[in-house]
Amino acid sequence: MKVIGYLRVSTGKQGESGLGLEAQQTAIENFVRQRKACLMKTFTEIESGKRNERPELAQAIQLCRATGATLVIAKLDRLSRNAVFLLTLRDSGINFLATDMPDANQLTVGIMALIAQHEREAISKRTREALQAAKARGTRLGNPNGAAALRRAGKGNTASLRMIRDNADRHARNLKPVLDALHTEGITSLGSIARQLNERGMLTSRGGQWHKTSVKNLVARIRELPLDNGAATTIA
Repeated sequence: MKVIGYLRVSTGKQGESGLGLEAQQTAIENFVRQRKACLMKTFTEIESGKRNERPELAQAIQLCRATGATLVIAKLDRLSRNAVFLLTLRDSGINFLATDMPDANQLTVGIMALIAQHEREAISKRTREALQAAKARGTRLGNPNGAAALRRAGKGNTASLRMIRDNADRHARNLKPVLDALHTEGITSLGSIARQLNERGMLTSRGGQWHKTSVKNLVARIRELPLDNGAATTIA
């Protein structure tokens, strides 16, 4: 049994300290040992539970599709209030297991998503009503110096470009084992690799379909990654 692990903590501070991650990692390792499974890779998401973007989850799902592995989540209860995550998991088409909720399946996850969405809408409604009441009392809302604050923090175009580059590097690093596996199977041309990636439901770093050019760019980016991330993939 091949396994892909998925961990999550809610803040960058927790991610740096390892708080919460150790227990999740231990849960997955115990599961792998009990099932005599093969842990291929572990993805760690560090973000707020209120955010919808989950790039590490997307990479984990893509790798599960490419390799036929089962996604193992250490703590599904930590994610039970995030409707987007639950719906993504339900509709992913891959096999998944949760160490803390072994009986969870597409049906139960779907029900959890409906409850989470209802709670989010209720919270959003209460927030809007509170803001309207504050505005009616004459309270000034928002930050008039917001743009200046961003400039002082250095969060301009340079930071955005760096984030895009880092995301592309992470995407390339996660796809390298897939390209290596395809190369082992004799699938080496740019066109054939693009077809295989598209057939397996894997997307580019920007969420698009693969073409010869995008595969060529992916291979070039993999070759530029630091050596400790693995040797470059050879494309004929």
